[in-house]
Amino acid sequence: MIGYVSGKVIYSSENTVLLECGGIGYEINCSVAAYSKLMQNREGGVYTYLQVKEDGIALYGFATIDEKNMFLKLISVSGVGAKMGITLLGGMSLNDLAVAIAASDVKKLSSIKGLGKKTAERIIVELRESVGKGTVKKSEIFQISASSSQDADNAITALISLGYQKSVALQAVNNALMQGAGTIEDIIAFALRSLD
Repeated sequence: MIGYVSGKVIYSSENTVLLECGGIGYEINCSVAAYSKLMQNREGGVYTYLQVKEDGIALYGFATIDEKNMFLKLISVSGVGAKMGITLLGGMSLNDLAVAIAASDVKKLSSIKGLGKKTAERIIVELRESVGKGTVKKSEIFQISASSSQDADNAITALISLGYQKSVALQAVNNALMQGAGTIEDIIAFALRSLD
């Protein structure tokens, strides 16, 4: 499998780049973030996913490994293909996407062009299950009131879906709560800042 490609951009069009690497040109369908990254200097590297189907092969590129991991989770959902996965990543930031899934915000997800309500609901159901919803024990969470317990669980689930280890996500959420973060958006935003 091709997991990473680095080189010079020799052609670009509508989020697709032709990246020359070792004398070979790789045509890569990029996320918005990856496309912007490559266009800055007309060179660089992207994490990639190689899709092999009966009707062809396609290579998808991502700016970060976290973005690629979210894409892989999205396309694991029944009815979400690679093109829709790329569209979802371009429709909102990784943080907003994780928050929308963790908070079961169907309205926010379905606001992305081309994503219907039923598919948004399926994404929420299937992704929350795939990242082990309910595996975080209440006793593992430090100083959480009854009202913020659900938000903390959802924030941990969102961070795990972004590729962070459970223990790392747990510590980041605990730190966010100790700093006074109250809403799920605040908890995740603070946690992500502390992990950067």
